Amino acid sequence: MELKLGIETRNEYLNLELMKGALTLVRDVMLVKEGENVVISGDTSTDKRVMDAVAQAAYAIGGIPSILMYATAPNACIEPPAPIGAAVAKADVWIEFTYSYIMHSKAFRDAMDFGARYICLTGMDVDMMVKTISCVDYETMIELGEHIKGILEQADEVIIRSKNGTDLHANNRGRGIRHSGQKATRKGYPIMLGGQISWCPVESTINGKLVFDGALWPPLELGKLNSSVEIMFSEGRITDVAGGPDAAVFRSWLDSFKDDAMYRLAHYSLGFNPGVTATTGRIVEDERVFGCMEFGIGSQGKAIMGEFWTAASHTDGTLLRPTIILDGKVFEQDGVYMEEKCRALCKKLGVAGY
Repeated sequence: MELKLGIETRNEYLNLELMKGALTLVRDVMLVKEGENVVISGDTSTDKRVMDAVAQAAYAIGGIPSILMYATAPNACIEPPAPIGAAVAKADVWIEFTYSYIMHSKAFRDAMDFGARYICLTGMDVDMMVKTISCVDYETMIELGEHIKGILEQADEVIIRSKNGTDLHANNRGRGIRHSGQKATRKGYPIMLGGQISWCPVESTINGKLVFDGALWPPLELGKLNSSVEIMFSEGRITDVAGGPDAAVFRSWLDSFKDDAMYRLAHYSLGFNPGVTATTGRIVEDERVFGCMEFGIGSQGKAIMGEFWTAASHTDGTLLRPTIILDGKVFEQDGVYMEEKCRALCKKLGVAGY
């Protein structure tokens, strides 16, 4: 797995930068307090250096870290071994690095019901933590997210187009917008790595064609795409999957569950982490390529504030250079934000082209 992801294996590699990111994560993002139980979970595909650094940072500020490791599951969202589920069900803070993440599982829902402050960082290695946390102006990135959230909250008609053939239409009709890259201020509310806004338009209004051209994961055989995956939607449900070899793998994976809910579009997301400029094959990083869009398929959590349903699994795919039209006005053109304040914040973040 390390060779596949391109991880440098020496323990001293970026160790100072890694510790800076680990401290930012536990202190400034997860807001760990003295005496809190901090569960750090991973599997045999996880970069152990990242887990150790986070545990050390949590301990240094008074948290009580526990590291959990177990065998890599064949798919995401599979129920973990019972002892893992029992541990996360009593966590004050849960930081998940598990490659086959267990978000959307019963163990995850139990942890949320208990009030855990949770973040999913599946696949994070040293390079990813340094790029997406250590070297980022996190506060300004959050400010950009809040601004985009406000713009989306005022929009109804959402049209997504791209030169790759994407032409997807939907209506928000007052749906809430989730800034998933926020700080962990609420108990029982999952957050994600900074640099993402998520929501779901009214499901029955989602129609048209979506073409993934960046990343798609799971299935485990995919990640960084080698060929496009073209998906047709009618009223929020997949009616056809076409394209090259990657599309065939994806269609076979969807069909294998024999679950109608696996064909439902679960959410739209915008990615804007300035540390991510290219697709890597690590989905949490790929979802945040600056200016991209990401779309979830399968289970939809309550936090999205749309309909709520459980499917056998969940997958995420990316569109690298979208054009986003909100109520007839171009908000983003070929991956570049056009709105004035967005552009000013992008410049402050040091994003090329602004």
